[in-house]
Amino acid sequence: MKFTELGIMPDILKALEKQGYETPSLIQEKTIPGAILGKDILGLAQTGTGKTAAFAVPTLQRLAQEKVNLKQRKIRALILTPTRELASQIYDSFEIYGQNLNLKSTVIFGGVSQGKQVKALRSGIDILVATPGRLDDLIKQKYINLKDVEIFILDEADRMLDMGFIHDIRRILKYLPKEKQTMLFSATMPPNITSIVNELLHNPIKVSVTPVSSPVENIKQSLYYIDQKNKSKLLADLAKSRKQDSILVFTRTKRGADHVVKDLNKNGIQALAIHGNKSQNARQRALESFKNYGCQVLVATDIAARGIDINELPLVINYDLSDVPETYIHRIGRTGRAGTSGETIAFTNFNEIPLLKDIEKLMGKKIEVIKDHKYPLIDLTPKKNKQKGKQNRKPKKSKEDNGKHTKKNDYRNKKNKVKTDGQKRKTNRPKKNFNK
Repeated sequence: MKFTELGIMPDILKALEKQGYETPSLIQEKTIPGAILGKDILGLAQTGTGKTAAFAVPTLQRLAQEKVNLKQRKIRALILTPTRELASQIYDSFEIYGQNLNLKSTVIFGGVSQGKQVKALRSGIDILVATPGRLDDLIKQKYINLKDVEIFILDEADRMLDMGFIHDIRRILKYLPKEKQTMLFSATMPPNITSIVNELLHNPIKVSVTPVSSPVENIKQSLYYIDQKNKSKLLADLAKSRKQDSILVFTRTKRGADHVVKDLNKNGIQALAIHGNKSQNARQRALESFKNYGCQVLVATDIAARGIDINELPLVINYDLSDVPETYIHRIGRTGRAGTSGETIAFTNFNEIPLLKDIEKLMGKKIEVIKDHKYPLIDLTPKKNKQKGKQNRKPKKSKEDNGKHTKKNDYRNKKNKVKTDGQKRKTNRPKKNFNK
């Protein structure tokens, strides 16, 4: 099937052809015709399957076909997404696919000054791409009115809930009109978002491109059993042996990402980190450098990773395994995109073996183990859980400080006690007889 067979208007087809798009992906083929008719959509698809175009194309077409007062533009489409990087990329897609249309769009997210964003909103827009926090904030400041929204799209719904945006989403829903088209897309469909689906969607067209939590089949998966202290050495060796390959590395923590970058740089390997503690500009520069081969290795945390959209990424490395098995699926979904082959490697220490078992159980298959390497697993010591001893317990509240135990009160009580003792000593001391 071709894009020309999906009922897409000529102006959008020209933009797609300019990008070299001829054959739609499966989710695009199943979603676009129904979405153009205004149907609600429930899309289950992994990252890299082309779902952005699946909702952007019909949204642009429906808005372009309406006759509205262009001098008084109002927000008619809202796309809500979890991260700044993903929001920027969705906005770029709308600009590309809608380049021949008389529609205006903008993107808003936190981590940067709101000045330029507010200016764009005031000029009038048709399409708004937003992250929940900044959107909620600007609504409260009266810069945004959502009463005219006709199309609402919730992208990466599972990650949105993982990041704790459920309350923000529910607040935002109250500002939206009841009558609207809703499209919800998610890589997985865990039970905790079923209520959201039932609340938002009405007789939706259900599009499931791959089974829930099923990894892309054209990705070669392997793992190394290795001690934690040797992971950075193995990573450096792999990077040096594959100098022509761009490598995306996942760590569990932001601090861990920075440590990995530091170790790689010491070994003469160009590496950058992208995580929540980095400014928006720093994250964008790192991402652009990685895309343009300015650095070989990009080290990321899971929250930042959802915004990484690179068609030809040959290798993904799980430096640390995630506590959530589904996260492994999201990570490896960064490679093997758009029909290309990919490879993923997991570094697994002794204490991560139970996490590995959960991942394999979820996938229903074993991951190939690479046995012959320089850094075999030696440390079989279970990680001890930190127990709160008596020294870590909060001191009991005393009547003297009215239940407030602070250093200030401790000092005050000690001072008063010394003063009292001094008074007692002074009282018992015999008076000097100056007449002698």
